[in-house]
Amino acid sequence: MTLLRFAPSPTGSFHLGGLRTALFNHLYARKRSGKWLLRLEDTDRERSHPMYIGNIRESLEWAGLNYDYGPGADQSLGPYTQSERLDLYLKYSSKLLNSGHAYRCFCSKDRMADVREKLARLGSNETYDKACLHLTDEEVARRVKAGEKHVVRLNNERLPKRPEPADIVFGQLKDAHLSLPTDPILVKTDLFPTYHLASVVDDHEMGITHVLRGEEWLTSLPLHLDLYACLSLKPPQFGHIPILLNADGTKMSKRGTGAFVNDYMREGWEPSSVLNWLALTGWGAQHDASSSVQEGQVAGVASNTGAAGKPQEPVVQQAPDSTAIFTMDELINQFDVSALTHRRTVLDSKKLEYLNHHFLMRALDDPRKQKALADELGAIVREALPGCDE
Repeated sequence: MTLLRFAPSPTGSFHLGGLRTALFNHLYARKRSGKWLLRLEDTDRERSHPMYIGNIRESLEWAGLNYDYGPGADQSLGPYTQSERLDLYLKYSSKLLNSGHAYRCFCSKDRMADVREKLARLGSNETYDKACLHLTDEEVARRVKAGEKHVVRLNNERLPKRPEPADIVFGQLKDAHLSLPTDPILVKTDLFPTYHLASVVDDHEMGITHVLRGEEWLTSLPLHLDLYACLSLKPPQFGHIPILLNADGTKMSKRGTGAFVNDYMREGWEPSSVLNWLALTGWGAQHDASSSVQEGQVAGVASNTGAAGKPQEPVVQQAPDSTAIFTMDELINQFDVSALTHRRTVLDSKKLEYLNHHFLMRALDDPRKQKALADELGAIVREALPGCDE
């Protein structure tokens, strides 16, 4: 069975970029007669907050994106909050330590800052001098028993060989290990995992077959594939979605001035028009069939070859009009994630206004929707003009 996951971190208000990623997971899963789940990645203890979990769930419910597994749904693959799965991550980190694919690092923050500064002055791309990699087993055991704080790092000197990655959106990729820190941290001093270890463990344990996530994780893909190889696990298929930009060209942020879903809910926009708008933004592209892409770059795509291995003509997908009206069933039937543009895309609010008008006109043919719209309008008037109904 095809199984996808939408795994936001509850560290700020839910914005349109997150809703679009959830939508793409929903469309891809339903088109393949599959399912998807909601998982909450709350291992950032300083910024995670329960109110943001409520915000995510409320936004998905408003949009009609009903996940199959997750909080309030099927619990058979849970728990779905990462802070409730710490024993599982420690079990996998122990496997990596025992196999020599990871090691404990006792370096303080001050020492790490000094090391990074010295390496930078030398013109090195390294971010750590691997000092703790050479500690004896006896020294490590003594320091752990003494309660010294430490992290668990991946040992980049013992990485298994694996195939070069391919991406559902960008096509065949070339490894870019130079973009990664030296021996990345997998478990922090508070015994919480980093996103890298937690996501790999959870995707495996939950049986995830496909991962659609934001383009910002493209540079982390080689690390995640390394972890799968070190643990002798089969990775899912990955697809990275180019991010949405605010109207001023800045990246949407949960802690900035991005387009928050709450605003669209409060202002009375039709959920169907918002989903239609997000789905059409960046959809419909013809890619060069002979190129590949370096991880982290927004260009290129996989080659298209026939049975004999000879290049074929690139498949041209007819891009839908950017203001075409689709029902959810039509989106599911026609959507093709491989035809997304490889460029970051600015949202055009004028297109949403056009789409919203047409969805409202459709809604007026439905008596139940007429009453709902009348109730919404009445609430807006009463809020703006207190006492007007007296």
